Amino acid sequence: MTKETILAAVQAMPEPMEFNALMERLIFIEKVEEGLRQSEAGETISQEEVARRVRSWRK
Repeated sequence: MTKETILAAVQAMPEPMEFNALMERLIFIEKVEEGLRQSEAGETISQEEVARRVRSWRK
């Protein structure tokens, strides 16, 4: 995450800013950026694999 991304997130927060809300937003942004990086690197699984994994959790 870049300094610019963090500053934009801080500036987008309503006043008064709650620290926990800011942290949640930064974590969300970080997770989205990581997911995009994984997708661009081809580190994905198929919908069928997702369905198979979910079915295995229900056992």
